[in-house]
Amino acid sequence: MGPHPAVAAIRLAVRRVLHDVLNQHSLNDHHRKQLDPAHEPAAPPLVLVACSGGADSMALASALAFEAPKLGVRAGGVTVDHNLQAGSGTRAAEVVTRMSSLGLAPVEAVSVTVGRAGGPEAAARDARYAALDGSAQRHGAVAVLLGHTRDDQAETVLLGLARGSGTRSLSGMAAVSGAAGRYRRPFLQLDRQTARKACMVQSLPVWDDPHNADPAYTRSRLRQEGLPALEKALGKGVVEALARTAQLSRDDADALDHWAADAGRSVRDETGRLECAKLYALPPAVRRRVLRGAVIEAGSPAGSLFARHIEEVDRLITGWRGQGAINLPGRVEARRQGGRLVIRQG
Repeated sequence: MGPHPAVAAIRLAVRRVLHDVLNQHSLNDHHRKQLDPAHEPAAPPLVLVACSGGADSMALASALAFEAPKLGVRAGGVTVDHNLQAGSGTRAAEVVTRMSSLGLAPVEAVSVTVGRAGGPEAAARDARYAALDGSAQRHGAVAVLLGHTRDDQAETVLLGLARGSGTRSLSGMAAVSGAAGRYRRPFLQLDRQTARKACMVQSLPVWDDPHNADPAYTRSRLRQEGLPALEKALGKGVVEALARTAQLSRDDADALDHWAADAGRSVRDETGRLECAKLYALPPAVRRRVLRGAVIEAGSPAGSLFARHIEEVDRLITGWRGQGAINLPGRVEARRQGGRLVIRQG
């Protein structure tokens, strides 16, 4: 008799990701061998799981611990202590013990200080990813697995929709992201209940973060009130539809980004300045991507750059009435001069 369907589902999802990691590791090793015939074969790759102790990440840790040895992959884990709740250090130590009991090694807890930039949720996320990056670098891990589920993806799409930031914002979380594809999300096609069921049937202890039900956090309100209200009004299947929208939006955004990269080179004069007439001839979705790339290149932080900023710059092309410079985040300004768009730090 095979494993419970929920356990089989999470293991299959992790197995697929580990196969991808192994294939990339083999390609990299082969490339190094071609450059240096004396190159010794690389050690088996190390994959870490980011584990908070919640159901999603505990299910992921258990699946990684089961699948990795069968494929010759080393498997470890890291938990991040955000120091936002009393007793968080004790809980982090308990998560480390649980990961060790699954057979993961190395395992560690990393304590961070959460700032205030961008709000509490964004600040915690930034601190968490910085800690995960540091852990991966210290241990030489080729990948870090994250336990985001289809439900998390649906919430991310709705948050993007609320911001009105365009197709890229609606594309949600990528299955592979980060430098050199460091972050992998095996569970984006699985719902949260599958992960929780897998923990239950394996008798894995889980911790339910009270922040996930705290109405002070936007995502928590969306999870507790927003999505249930949508399902009540529209029927079941909203989460699946939003996750499907994320994938379709990501495909569209990737194609438009590729188009914009080519267009961005064709709309510059011999000195590299953007020509307004050529920009005007581009489709709006492509033109705005070219403008956004130029503004970021000039020094504007991508995380502080919103759709309204790019719309103001776009009006220098499409609604030119002699208006002055547009001030942008990062002390960058954009102005129209002699048929050219000049974007630079002021």
